[in-house]
Amino acid sequence: MACTGSGPSLETIQADGTDGNCVTFVLHDEDHTLGNSLRYMVMKNPDVEFCGYCITHPSESKINFRIQTRGSAVLSPFAEPQRLLPEFCSSCSRNAASLGRGPSCCGAIPERAE
Repeated sequence: MACTGSGPSLETIQADGTDGNCVTFVLHDEDHTLGNSLRYMVMKNPDVEFCGYCITHPSESKINFRIQTRGSAVLSPFAEPQRLLPEFCSSCSRNAASLGRGPSCCGAIPERAE
């Protein structure tokens, strides 16, 4: 995540009166590409009760990413997904190949039919 401005590329917001199990992360200079992939990977964690994101406005490249866990504190949404995202890409490639389309996702170039 590169931040083009002078501010931070990641902020953490916790509402008053909540314990550490519900946190909103603000990701700057990002869009649905990271938001949806990250949400998918975070939801694979059985301790996560809710995970969602929204783009604040179409003209802004900022994501509000909220995670709520079942009792355990939210440390960072990036620890486990960072390890699992390559697995997700491999799964996409396998699924595309099984549909006869070849591994067209995750940067692979599909074979051309002649």
